[in-house]
Amino acid sequence: MTPESSRQRVVAELGRPETPDETAARKAESSRVYRSSQTFRNLIAAIIVTVVVVFIVIFGVPRGELPERESIDPAPIAEQATESLGRSIIVPAVPADWRVNIAEVSSDGGSSSWSIAYVPDDEGFIRFAQAFNTDEAWARTALAGSAPTDTLQIDGVEWDVFEPADPSRAANISYALGTQAGPDYVLLYGAVSPEQAAELATVVTPDVKELQGVSR
Repeated sequence: MTPESSRQRVVAELGRPETPDETAARKAESSRVYRSSQTFRNLIAAIIVTVVVVFIVIFGVPRGELPERESIDPAPIAEQATESLGRSIIVPAVPADWRVNIAEVSSDGGSSSWSIAYVPDDEGFIRFAQAFNTDEAWARTALAGSAPTDTLQIDGVEWDVFEPADPSRAANISYALGTQAGPDYVLLYGAVSPEQAAELATVVTPDVKELQGVSR
């Protein structure tokens, strides 16, 4: 046996040494298997790392609650509106925990109004509106056509009571109180209880009575 033949690999299945082509094919297959195993291990490692990162983001990063929207101060807005419109504008002295979302002068259907949107608690809302130079007809429009169902006396002021039959058609407004205040119509309305509406009516009674002394 020559030194060259003694160095050749004898394959048991073949019962003879490998040919150069068989040796090259075997090495190529070994390389492919090795690379595949490395790729698989890398994939598993990447998946593990991803899972760990997601776990840290979900459970390890303090999130807390979103900050509550800051309440608006309607007083300076009302002051500017008073100067520009040249008329008295009511700013109800509501409890300090009633958050204000909106305070603005707007126009709707040819009538202008001053309004403040309150959130008296975690549920519901109530809006104060002073519609200028108008009457109950403005309230019916604001309440999707709802007409008064009753009247209510609060501290000497008679209020129209509105209870929309289908709040979903009236911007979720379930209850409202309205009264003529001189040349203007004051409306208190929202997804609110009769008690909360009456509370706001009591707050604005002095201002309403003052406006009631102004002739149209």
